[in-house]
Amino acid sequence: KEATDYMEPSTARFMINLRVDDLDGMIADLTARGIEILGRQDDDFGNFAWILDCDGIKVELWQQKGPAPA
Repeated sequence: KEATDYMEPSTARFMINLRVDDLDGMIADLTARGIEILGRQDDDFGNFAWILDCDGIKVELWQQKGPAPA
């Protein structure tokens, strides 16, 4: 949608989505490297966390719940 704050704090009109196997491990590694975790959300269909890359683009990390599709 044109009027959304979902991409904030990035000013880009897109986000990069990455699927990860171990979100907790990824968050621990990123935090240890001094990378700020913007937020985390755990839903029925997966766990999510967000960071900004070095260019200020928002990156969504997603760990799917349940078995991965074949």
